[in-house]
Amino acid sequence: MDLVIIILALGLLMLIAYRGFSVILFAPLCALLAVILTEPSYALPFFSNIFMEKMVGFIKNYFPVFLLGAVFGKLVEMSGIAESIAKTIINLVGRKRAILAIVLMCAILTYSGVSLFVVAFAVYPFAANLFREANIPKRLIPGTIALGALSFTMDAMPGTPQIQNVIPTSFFKTDIYAAPILGIIGSLFVLCLGLLYLERRRKKAQSAGEGYFGFNGAGEETAVAAETVNMSAAPSTNSASIGRQVLAFVPLVLVGVANKFFTISIPKWYPEGFDFSKLGLEAFGKVDLATVTGIWSVELALVLGILTALAYDWKRVTSGFQQGINASIGGALLAAMNTGSEYGFGGVIASLPGFATVRDSISHTFTNPLINGAVTTNVLAGITGSASGGMGIALSAMGDKYIQAITQYNIPPEVMHRVVAMASGGMDSLPHNGAVITLLAVTGLTHKQAYGDIFAVTIFKTLACFFVILVYSLTGLV
Repeated sequence: MDLVIIILALGLLMLIAYRGFSVILFAPLCALLAVILTEPSYALPFFSNIFMEKMVGFIKNYFPVFLLGAVFGKLVEMSGIAESIAKTIINLVGRKRAILAIVLMCAILTYSGVSLFVVAFAVYPFAANLFREANIPKRLIPGTIALGALSFTMDAMPGTPQIQNVIPTSFFKTDIYAAPILGIIGSLFVLCLGLLYLERRRKKAQSAGEGYFGFNGAGEETAVAAETVNMSAAPSTNSASIGRQVLAFVPLVLVGVANKFFTISIPKWYPEGFDFSKLGLEAFGKVDLATVTGIWSVELALVLGILTALAYDWKRVTSGFQQGINASIGGALLAAMNTGSEYGFGGVIASLPGFATVRDSISHTFTNPLINGAVTTNVLAGITGSASGGMGIALSAMGDKYIQAITQYNIPPEVMHRVVAMASGGMDSLPHNGAVITLLAVTGLTHKQAYGDIFAVTIFKTLACFFVILVYSLTGLV
């Protein structure tokens, strides 16, 4: 019965999320329903001392990353950096390779720290323009953006500042560059399979006579961000234009370089951590540098990225600065609260008797901690429809056991970090995932029209995680 209660709570949360209701309200309600069905008298204590503690703890640690990533992404869009990068990529790969161009643009933006939700809005106008010119079916745009933004640069590439790669640092005391070789191998696995799949889909549509607007060759834009960018003019070759295109990459490169610099430097700045008791502030305890270095590095790097994005085209940014910043802050708040609420939900579920049954079942089925972590994180990410939420549930419930297990099996914590991060980005993109729903809304398409290609990318991401485990098991590469 305890197991049935947990399945009921998880299933109900998944259904509610799929229906488009906010998990900020319904995650605690579903968690409390599970508590009430287990023991009604536990409801209030579990809410205040488990759900709220877990939720607030998550927001305390990671809200600045959500906020700075959203602001940086908005400024990249408003300043014209995204437009300049798009033109540079198109000049390099050609207009006929529209799929590759959009994948590369999404990958560059997400790897530099732009929020995943922001990328869809920033890239869609360019994708619509290129796909229309190449007469590639519009229904392939969501899958193309998903491959570039929601796959390898989200959690596999070493150094990506996305939240899915930051969360494991505080559990395993690693940094965001953990297991670089395995991360690159996993990234290439997803990228190559994804591009081959999308090209196959394009050729099949072309052979069938299907164009941008379908088989009849006519239609109209219905998307939220329906406006496109005119890039039909011949590219300028004057030195000023080329200089601007080069400068557009500076904020993005700076985030990556600064991230690595701060990762190395912060432990040197605080070689013994930071003890508030030396200041007479005993109540605030001592800062464990190993758990916060990865987070602080990302935050400081994003601040530098924001400043350089502002400097790129100050006049253009200031024209709509207030509206743009307010919108990005609102998006960051919503994303952080959604994920924090799911994290609190996971804390409650992990405290119920039935979860021990689930945990022990997975542990007995998959004794290898890497496979165990991958399966658990993947399943929970799929159920919650959130990579960071599913990972949060898995690590809050079993983080200590994973640390014990990898010590027992002599597995480097960097490998566990990479596996769990990649697993979180596997089945998280089921139909009820917030990023999927946003992406389809931006492109003006339905699940029926375009979700199949997104799901294919989801399968590649999931396979990549287990492929990386296989590579590590056979070679020992990290």
